[in-house]
Amino acid sequence: MVRLPLTPAEVERGRCLGALLRRARGERTILDVALDAGVSPETLRKIESGRVATPAFPTIAALADVLDLSLDAIWAEVGRSARRAVPRGRDAPERSAS
Repeated sequence: MVRLPLTPAEVERGRCLGALLRRARGERTILDVALDAGVSPETLRKIESGRVATPAFPTIAALADVLDLSLDAIWAEVGRSARRAVPRGRDAPERSAS
């Protein structure tokens, strides 16, 4: 399977998601949150740093649950931040899943 390069909007959404999760984690350690969510600490570290810009939905859902975040609120904040950072028309066309 060949992975397509990320669009600027996807990269920015990944950065925004990472920042949101870091803020929500607060004083809790990466280890504690990751174990509670059933993901590896390295995965959470990569998501928070933006190195994994498009984590799997179950991973985001598990982290949201542990951090008491609404998936709707995550989507709204991450989408809003990405729209501000990447001007319309500069992003590649939407890709469809096949």
